[in-house]
Amino acid sequence: MGHPDTKMIKYHGVLFDLDGTLIDTAEDFILCLNDLRSEYGLSPLPANEIRKVVSDGARAMIKLAFNIEESDRNFEERKLQFLDLYLNNIARKSRLFSGLECTINWCEANAIPWGIVTNKPRLYSEALLRALDLHTRINTLVCPDDVTNTKPDPEPLLKACDEINISTNQCLYVGDHARDIEAGKRANMPTIAAAYGYVHHSDEAQSWQADWCVTTSDELNTLLQTLLTPQSGNSFPQAAKF
Repeated sequence: MGHPDTKMIKYHGVLFDLDGTLIDTAEDFILCLNDLRSEYGLSPLPANEIRKVVSDGARAMIKLAFNIEESDRNFEERKLQFLDLYLNNIARKSRLFSGLECTINWCEANAIPWGIVTNKPRLYSEALLRALDLHTRINTLVCPDDVTNTKPDPEPLLKACDEINISTNQCLYVGDHARDIEAGKRANMPTIAAAYGYVHHSDEAQSWQADWCVTTSDELNTLLQTLLTPQSGNSFPQAAKF
């Protein structure tokens, strides 16, 4: 789905949501959640059930795993147990989605800055990027710790664009959740919906009315190489510091 007025416009940077968009982290969440269930004598949940709530965060996964609400007296303890398990096993299975290593290589070869804007706390985001050797390659990382308001508020995207010195209307944002596309629109950024990510229903991403919608990460790689071009006079972007 292409924006009718922007098919020939070239953009100068790209920002990604993290889980379900740039990196497939679901398998590690599935393993950790079922490991925790096992500690309480519970049988594993089907992987597809967990995958559907990964983008909704740790609280949603704990609700699913133990059929409890946040008001339950055991909720916070189990959430912290889950997050400890995850931090200690953060990249057993997590990998870049297919084709996106090519995207990063291509961005680097063409001096196009790329980064991540995520609602995943910095502790876990940095650990994951270090485990996958992406921490020296990324040009900006914006996490909830870095802003007052998280997505769908535009503040994190505005901060990221400022850090890579690109105006919002010349930087693409890719996400697999409605809040990603809403944040992009509110930041005056062209958006790409990643329908291959952790969406609840196969046709859900189309309803977000992003400028483009891709059904595979390989399709995203092809689209980005069509849309992106170096900014005139832009030097090779520096890596983020962390």
